[in-house]
Formats: sequence, structure tokens, C-alpha cells
Amino acid sequence: MTNEALLPSATLVKVCGEDVRADIIRPRGVVRIEPVRENKSKLKLAAEWVQEQLWDRPHSCWQDYLTLLVLTLVMWLLLVILFGDQVTPSGDMFRMLVLILCAAVAAPLTALLRLPPLLGMLIAGIILRTVGFYHVSGIYLTNVTNLRQTAMTVILIKAGLGLDPATLIKLSLVVVRLGMCPCTIEAITIALIAVFLLGWPWLWALVLGFLLCAISPAVVVPTLLDLKERGYGEDKGIPTLVLAACSLDDITAISMFSLFLGMIFSTGDLTHQILQGPTDILVGLVSGILWGIVSGSLPHRDDDLAVWKRSAMVGIGGLCAILGAPKAGFPSAGPLACVTIAFVASVCWKTQGPMSNKTQVADVFSILWRILEPMLYAFIGAEIDLTILDLHTVTWGAAVITGALLVRLVVCWVVLLGAGLNWKEIFFVGLAWLPKATVQAALAPLPLTMVQAQNPVPASDLDMASQILTVAVLSILITSPLGAIGTTIGGPRLLKQSGMAST
Repeated sequence: MTNEALLPSATLVKVCGEDVRADIIRPRGVVRIEPVRENKSKLKLAAEWVQEQLWDRPHSCWQDYLTLLVLTLVMWLLLVILFGDQVTPSGDMFRMLVLILCAAVAAPLTALLRLPPLLGMLIAGIILRTVGFYHVSGIYLTNVTNLRQTAMTVILIKAGLGLDPATLIKLSLVVVRLGMCPCTIEAITIALIAVFLLGWPWLWALVLGFLLCAISPAVVVPTLLDLKERGYGEDKGIPTLVLAACSLDDITAISMFSLFLGMIFSTGDLTHQILQGPTDILVGLVSGILWGIVSGSLPHRDDDLAVWKRSAMVGIGGLCAILGAPKAGFPSAGPLACVTIAFVASVCWKTQGPMSNKTQVADVFSILWRILEPMLYAFIGAEIDLTILDLHTVTWGAAVITGALLVRLVVCWVVLLGAGLNWKEIFFVGLAWLPKATVQAALAPLPLTMVQAQNPVPASDLDMASQILTVAVLSILITSPLGAIGTTIGGPRLLKQSGMAST
């Protein structure tokens, strides 16, 4: 045997799927196995770490937060490039961005506590306004209003798309009763308390009553749509009932508020003011039906971009209704027109039959809502200034709000008798009929602004207008969390879940 025969020969073999080096010494068959040692560069090691930590991990909420943070930073950088000093920490645009970001972060944190996410968004806005961080002026006030109205348009379109035609026809009379009676009786109750216990004049008392009685679509609609998608209350059409009555409630409240406020300051003809409410309802319905038919007919269902074109038709039409109706002299017609557009268009689409594209218009607006939701609730919260609250007004305001809510619950119970609902379902509708936010945040400063525009300023009117603003803020603080928590937690407990959730 030669010495060369005893020298080891090296070869690569697979052991348990890993490359190892085997040194085999002949003829005795001695085998020495050790893993292959590769000299990896630092760049390759870093790439493997990134893959292991980010790409190969299962999806988690923390990746969503990191994505949101990175997107926010790069968007801020882009805005700095475009607008310069306006986006620096001393600018109004920067304050708006921080407000929206805080609301977006507060939502999942609130959800961890098993509370409605919108509550966290509202609180974020309230805190930033109260500590003095958030304050905007000039064109940014208009921008904030337009963003808030855009978000409202999206949620109202979602409400219209979620209405069931058969249920709506079946419950049409109940919708009218629920949309008009509770808010009217609640407003009269508040006015009676203000007149006989606080000594207010009738007109100012009615202004307060119809301001406080309007429910908030921003709080009610998302919760109802979530329950509808999970099948709760669908067997009796409860989501459709509440969603349809929501617009009618707001039209009644806004029209009567505008009527009595106009009578105080003698703006416009009294006959015109009295007819404003019915006129707004008619204009909202007619314009909504007409544009809904157009949106439901164009484009053709076989168009490759049919979903996106349909979404644009409905979305732009709804936004024109929300933003344009007040400028056209119909202040409360916009929300009804927006819901009607979406409802009529969806009926037309269903009549035409299904499309090959699995993506639906409702999916498009669901994505838009996820983007705009923090803006809506953050801006509503930022309208609430806790520094204006005083103990005396808070005390009697809380008592008035509590009494009015109890009356509203009783009236809801009465108007729903004979509608085929059991006591649990009626109680749920009462809970859904409590929240105040959107209308109050938008209209509460108006009486004070009109009083301050007078010369000289009547001291008594100034005091009542200031108290109206305070009580409106208080109503948002009390009823928004109460209604949101009540419907979110109470819905699955009070409503029966259908065999198949709505899609």
C-alpha cells in the first residue's frame, strides 16, 4: 500500500439536507464529517437578517404600525419639499398631520381595550385641542372642513350601498316614524326644560333642542355596517331601518334648527324658512334618484374599469351633493341625496346582474373609509374645546341631556311597537339612536358667531349662545362614547345573527 492511498480524499455530501465535507481515508474507511464553512460577506449576512426578521415572519399588527410610520415620514418629507415652512412644526399643516397620525395610532390602542376605535380617535383630537397644540386658521380651516365632509360622504355612500330594498319598502312607515318622532320629541323636551327651569326664551330654547337632538351618522353608520356585515339583525332588517332613518333624523333637526335660528336674527322670509325642511327633503330625494340612475346606468357592466368608474360616479356625485347643497340654498339636502345616490345606483347594478370582476364598489369605499376614518373623528374631536366648560353650565347641561336621552329611548320604544321587533332589538335601536357628534360640532358655534356679529352685542343673547356651545360640546362627550360602546358591545348580545353574514 502506498502512502498516497492513505491520504484523505475530500468530497461534498448531503446529510439531513445540509452540505457537509466528508474526508474519507482509504483503505480503513475512516470518515470525518464537518459542516462546510462558507465565508459570507457582511452584506449577505445583513440580507439574511432582513429576510428572517421582516420577510419570513408572519403578518403582525406591528408591521402595520411600522408601515404607517414610514409612510407618514416619507409623506411629510414630500410635503416639506412641496410646501416648505408650512409643514414645519410651527405650521398649520404639520399640526393637521400630527393630529391625523395620533388618531390613527389611538384607534388600535383603544381596540385593545375592547372599546370602539372611534373613541380613541375622538379623544386624540380633544386632547390635542385642549392642550393648545392643534389650532389652524385661514385656508386650513376650509381644508379641514372639506376633508371632514369628504369622509362623511364616504360613510354615507357606504350606508346607501348597505340598504336592502325589500326591507326598506317593508319598513318605510317605520323609517319615517323613527326618523322624525324621537328627534322632535327630544327637542321639545329640551326646550320645555330650558323655558320653565332656566327661563330661556322659546326661540333660543328650540334652537338648543333641535341642535342637541340630531344623531351622528359618523358614529352610527360604521357600527351598523360592521354589524350588518357580520349578519346581526339582518333577519329583521334592523341595520337598514336605522341607516335609512338616520338621514331623515338629521334633516329634521337641521331644518328646524335653521328655522328658529333664522327667526331669532330675522334672516330671510319666514314662509321660506318654514318650507325649507320639506324643500330640502324633496331636493335631496329627487337629485339623489336622478344621479343614482345615471350612475347605475353608466358605464356598462362589461367595461374593464366598470368598478372604478362606478365608484367615481357615485363618489363624485355624493361629494357634490354634500359640498354643493348648502351653497345652493339647501343646507340639509346633501346627506339624503348622498345616501339616495348610492342606494339607487346599487339597485340598478343588481338589476343588471353580477360582473366578472370580484372587486365591488363597496370594497372601494371600504378602503377609502379606512384612510379617511382617522381624519373624520380626529377633526370632530378637535372641535371640542374643554376649556370653555364651566361648572354651572355643565351641571344643568348634563341633567338636560340625560333627561332628553331617556325621553328619546321611550319614544323609540313607542314608534317601534308593531314593527315586529322584540324588546332586545328595540333597546338596541334606542342605543344606536343616542350618539351626537357631527351635526353638533358643525352647527354649535353658529349661534355664537351670529350674536358676536351684532352691534351692539346683546349680553343675554351672548350668554345663551355661549351656553349652547358648551352644552353641545358636553353632549358629544357624553353620548358619543355611550352610543359607540353600547352599539358595539350590545349589538352581538341584543341582535340575532343570521345564518350567513352579509357581504
